[in-house]
Amino acid sequence: MEQRALVLLGLLMGQSQHGYQINEFIERNLSALTDMKKPTAYATLDKLSNLGYIDVHKEKEGNRPPRKVYSINENGSNYFYELLVNNLSSAESVNYHGDLGLMFIDLLALDEALSALEVKLSKSKEVLSNFKKTPVHVIRLGVNLAVEHKITMLEAEIAFLEKIIKKHNVNLSSEGDL
Repeated sequence: MEQRALVLLGLLMGQSQHGYQINEFIERNLSALTDMKKPTAYATLDKLSNLGYIDVHKEKEGNRPPRKVYSINENGSNYFYELLVNNLSSAESVNYHGDLGLMFIDLLALDEALSALEVKLSKSKEVLSNFKKTPVHVIRLGVNLAVEHKITMLEAEIAFLEKIIKKHNVNLSSEGDL
């Protein structure tokens, strides 16, 4: 819950918001950085409220049904800063799903393995291209840092794939281990 709490509390640090606003912002601006879905966001907001980190009040506008408005309180601000410092200062061991395939790649014929890696390379380049189109944020410069980090990681992935493909394309006519 800590990562989800960090995202939600961070969004509430700027202003009180209703759930729809929060989810729209996540979907439009943070989908590359978090895979949080609406039900998870609402469940986490409820947990944060129950733990005393955010306050909730209902707001009625016109003929619309009442909606919950979430506000961070002092306990929530303190918890946010604790989560933020812990997140920024922690070293993480990243698990890439693709590493599982690399573990067993030698069970494929070399040409089949290289073909799969070339597809992965092409898809990675497409994802990188999309990240590079991300607009620069002028209010939250930290978003720019997170996108820059994603771009750097994708560039490293692409360089790795290009190196492996080049190295083993030479051996394509002979069978052997990658």
